[in-house]
Amino acid sequence: MPGTEDIQALLLTLKLAAVSTALLLVLGTPLAWWLAHTRWRAKYLLESVIALPLVLPPTVLGFYLLVALGPNGIVGDINLAFTFEGLVVGSVIYSLPFVVQPLQDAFINVGRWPLEVAATLRTSPIKAFFTVALPLARPGFITAAILGFAHTLGEFGVVLMIGGNIPGETRVASIAIYDHVESIEYAQAHMLSAVLLIISFLMLVSVFVINRRFRTVRF
Repeated sequence: MPGTEDIQALLLTLKLAAVSTALLLVLGTPLAWWLAHTRWRAKYLLESVIALPLVLPPTVLGFYLLVALGPNGIVGDINLAFTFEGLVVGSVIYSLPFVVQPLQDAFINVGRWPLEVAATLRTSPIKAFFTVALPLARPGFITAAILGFAHTLGEFGVVLMIGGNIPGETRVASIAIYDHVESIEYAQAHMLSAVLLIISFLMLVSVFVINRRFRTVRF
């Protein structure tokens, strides 16, 4: 069984993933909706910025976040570096494409026709969004939530740069595994890695099962 510190790191990781995923859905939904429906010709620039964490080395992103969120950063006197809140900010930015892209695809697949039908019934755009678009895009929301959560579980470079290795505050599971390997504690590293492996595998299986079920129902 994992030790007390490893359990603490695992619980902190799950907390970070849950908080980050909730924020990602809140922030990513209107952004994905706008990207799916805007006719702005240069929207590819914003899409490129959102997708940047997919190709940018995590340490590079973590470094710039450390500079931005430090005592002399863009947030002024508020220092978010080496805090749990700083980890949340970094996780949201790092996992943003894993949430926005599935939501954008889901909204594109919904199309305009259901919303136009709702408009003919004198349904307001806001009400149509919540009663028509969101239910039809539900598979995309499930996929986005699972991918965002699972991606946060495995973060290392970003969280290490912006959060360091403070037990109970910023020491997440990936950093704990690295510490065990550095100390040649392979048994502890294996147990913690196995837990993350099982969680990640089950979440990915659920994505495929849910998507297949929705495709079958629509067919």
